[in-house]
Amino acid sequence: MSASERPERPSERRGTARTAVVWEALRPVLDAGAGALDVLDIGGGTGGFAVRVAELGHRVTVVDPSPDALAALARRARERGVEVAGQQGDLGDLLDVVGAGRADVVLCHGVLEVVDDPAAALARIREVLRPGGALSLLVAQRHAAVVARAMAGHFAQALALLDDTAPSGRSGRSGRRFTRDELTDLLAAAGLEATAVHGVRVFADLVPSSLLDLEAGATAALVELEHAVSTRPEYLPLATQLHVLAG
Repeated sequence: MSASERPERPSERRGTARTAVVWEALRPVLDAGAGALDVLDIGGGTGGFAVRVAELGHRVTVVDPSPDALAALARRARERGVEVAGQQGDLGDLLDVVGAGRADVVLCHGVLEVVDDPAAALARIREVLRPGGALSLLVAQRHAAVVARAMAGHFAQALALLDDTAPSGRSGRSGRRFTRDELTDLLAAAGLEATAVHGVRVFADLVPSSLLDLEAGATAALVELEHAVSTRPEYLPLATQLHVLAG
């Protein structure tokens, strides 16, 4: 049995529900080329996306500041029988580590929240992309974070988060959250145009793990629901994350 055919472990089921929308949106971008693409995964860590992309036959490089994460990436790639290059670095030194015009596709998932200057970071990504290249950007959304804080009884944090755009703000958390309008404005300022926006994890974070582990077919049904609401504007403010394709 191949790695792609083995049954999911219970601990993987929630991860499947959380990443399904992003992966489904990304696949047409990866499949559009006539051959192997050069894919750069910024902050790709242990290779959750990178290894799957490499399994499709693409050339993948992960840039991550953590040597431990890169070591785990190498082990994962080896276990899955693919090659993924790992380079230590971050968005700040991206052009020095990778060089301009080197990527057909850039993945930047969960990174823009913690950089000092998101606008400058996106401008560097634009330089790394080849003409006609695509950016897959995944960020935490502010609206859903406000709701989550309030539901947990942290009303002061929810209030502080309403208009908090600092990387470590007064709302009691680290990392920015973005709205859709903020994100599209940042992309436009960097010379990138958002071509698709998806809401990610609208319900996946609310469903108890025990339900996914014990109820037959629950994960598949949840994934179907996540896909169904991912492009509906009325559900977008409820999404834990926003996924944007840009070019």
